[in-house]
Amino acid sequence: MAGALLRLILLMALHHGAFDLIPTRAAAAAAAVRSSVGSPFSAGDTRRSPLSAGDTGRTPLSAGVTRRTPLSTGVTGRSPLFSANSTDVRESTTEPPTTVRCEGAAERTGPKRETEEEEEEEGPLELECPPLGLESLKVKDHQLRASSYKRRGLGPHRGRLNIQSGIEDGDIYDGGWCAQHRDKNQWLEVDAQRPTRFTGVILQGRSSIWRSVPEVEAPRHQAARRRFLERGSQLQGAVQQRLAGVDDEHEREQRGRNQDTETPVLALFHSSTVARYIRINPQTWYQNGTQGDVCLRAEVLGCALPDPNNIYAWQTEPTDSRDQLDFRHHNYKEMRKLMRSVHEACPDITRIYSIGKSYTGLKLYVMEISDNPGKHELGEPEFRYVAGMHGNEVLGRELLLNLMQFMCQEYKRGDQRIVRLVTETRIHLLPSMNPDGYEVAFRKGSELAGWALGRYSHEGIDMNHNFADLNSGMWTAVELETDRSKLINHYFPIPEQYTSEQAFVASETRAVIDWMQNIPFVLGANLHGGELVVTYPYDMTRDWAPREHTPTADESFFRWLATAYASTNQVMSNPDRRPCHNKDFLRYNNIINGADWHNVPGSMNDFSYLHTNCFEVTVELSCDKFPHASELPVEWENNRESLLVYMEQVHRGLKGVIRDKETEAGVADAVIKVDDIDHHIRSVADGDYWRLLNPGEYRVTVSAEGYVPSSRTCQVMYDHYPTICDFRLAKVPEQRRTDALGKGRRLSTDLQLKLRQLRLRKLRVTTKAINQRRAATAARRAKRV
Repeated sequence: MAGALLRLILLMALHHGAFDLIPTRAAAAAAAVRSSVGSPFSAGDTRRSPLSAGDTGRTPLSAGVTRRTPLSTGVTGRSPLFSANSTDVRESTTEPPTTVRCEGAAERTGPKRETEEEEEEEGPLELECPPLGLESLKVKDHQLRASSYKRRGLGPHRGRLNIQSGIEDGDIYDGGWCAQHRDKNQWLEVDAQRPTRFTGVILQGRSSIWRSVPEVEAPRHQAARRRFLERGSQLQGAVQQRLAGVDDEHEREQRGRNQDTETPVLALFHSSTVARYIRINPQTWYQNGTQGDVCLRAEVLGCALPDPNNIYAWQTEPTDSRDQLDFRHHNYKEMRKLMRSVHEACPDITRIYSIGKSYTGLKLYVMEISDNPGKHELGEPEFRYVAGMHGNEVLGRELLLNLMQFMCQEYKRGDQRIVRLVTETRIHLLPSMNPDGYEVAFRKGSELAGWALGRYSHEGIDMNHNFADLNSGMWTAVELETDRSKLINHYFPIPEQYTSEQAFVASETRAVIDWMQNIPFVLGANLHGGELVVTYPYDMTRDWAPREHTPTADESFFRWLATAYASTNQVMSNPDRRPCHNKDFLRYNNIINGADWHNVPGSMNDFSYLHTNCFEVTVELSCDKFPHASELPVEWENNRESLLVYMEQVHRGLKGVIRDKETEAGVADAVIKVDDIDHHIRSVADGDYWRLLNPGEYRVTVSAEGYVPSSRTCQVMYDHYPTICDFRLAKVPEQRRTDALGKGRRLSTDLQLKLRQLRLRKLRVTTKAINQRRAATAARRAKRV
């Protein structure tokens, strides 16, 4: 009878109770008190249930935790079934158990394995259960509740890991959840909406990418205490945990804690608990909120259990993909292995090559997919995807690895869409432009890398600000020159100072610039993470304003490109989706001019447009920069169609070959001008060209050094194929050449092109010198070792 009553009570708590998870101590002297694992829960508090006998009573469902109904709040709140009393936890005098320290975050108890050090070098701690999805927005706003909040912008819906606030203080987009001032009973509750086995939480303070937070030296506390210290609304304190085997109090304070608001802290529970609700109840933080405001951002770890009430398949969100791909995070070695396996599976349509090395010597590998790998075919456009410019924005990397697997599989199956792409397009996939940064983020793990760890290169360079600023020179010339016919609008030379050995240009940036010169790319996309939007040039504002709409001459086509991706992306195109951080891009149909979002001088998009023939956009793929591996199949489903549709846009507009009228040889570097569009392009080595345009009728003029200009009208249709618009140029008459030379005059030369080529040669020479010097230093270091 007693057993039946106990089961009934537990069942009621399971379906109706909200949980406060806190560590408890064993009453027996032989049971050691486990070390604090950076938990947000009270280190000096235990809960007692009427069902328990003293401190040792534990239910079958939960060891070391107690339950609370949704009606109870605060530390001393009581329900008809459960009550809580506060007691002190004193350190056991027995020898602590063997512990495994998670990188800068948490500790686990358990036996030590012989291969443990090798495993920690290869990758991050493997969590027993994945995150519920507060950061990725899988957990909806209505699933989050709190005891109180200061204002709407600091409500429980903002208590998500890595969420970023807006530029203005006090708006509806703030950087975390904050309880009301001196709320002693503060808590943040997550409703998993189904039975879930909770295994831990990850916490960080309130912060923002837009506002700098002053560093505050954390005061010293007792070793068994953990507190977030906050002044006003900015969390500026210390997170502490007691480490087994550390006796010095000062050393305890310096290890296993973070002194900033960004670093996530992992708290693994000593034993998992099955429930629907979980409450984070930070009772010891800042003296239970009595001297300030408690603010936090969180993620909850938990495994969803089968729900007998969900008897229909449509009640469960899809968590898998129909494609059989390698859905996991790949470090450098694993990425290289996967690319090799794709090449071995499809050797006739793939080629792996390297465009250079990172600062630490990791190669920047590219997968080429074409029916004639390694060769530029006349009239066939070149396309590129670049991912991993910011090393911690990893979804693009995995999507490109998935894409190369998918295209290989579908080509072998005979999928006509993929076969047409492979035979009519030369595709280049660079999955990791910043492999050094990725390795840093990968070792920390998907939930513990924070917002910026691994973003920059090994030298601390943000590569999306590291390309030559050609915009400023262009706009200065426009302001000073009165004769607009003397202005240039394409193929801008790299500034002289950018080519020197002393220029602060990343090795990876130099490699990509050289790559752009060697291959005549027509279209590309730069894959990022942390938002859900597609941005298009210009990325830099004209007057260095924080944000201002700054269109290119090809504004209409760039908008089409951005729309092609955004409208076919399953998440972006969802009208009911929630904004990621601080801007609602649904109002802009999920596309925006880059400069109208924020000013980015030296971006790859602007450089590509002004220095080469290539049009490029930036795709922000996900709210979560580093999604958990369990979310990768769904992310692939969200982006698969978008990736394919965007590649197909390379076949819009005009294409043709510019030839010598007498010899039929291709004319390289001919200028292709389209009336009413103040941006020209050039033909490549064999005389072929591609001009991306929206449907319409265009007057096109082609000119080249030593040839008479030629014009014709070309019609761009709505088909998915470009309009062929060839030109045959006649050379300048011999009599005019003779007369000009007889009068001592020189024939006109393309000084712009010559200057551009000169600067590129100088950049390559300095890059080679830097790489040789770096290699020699590495060799000397290796010899000493």
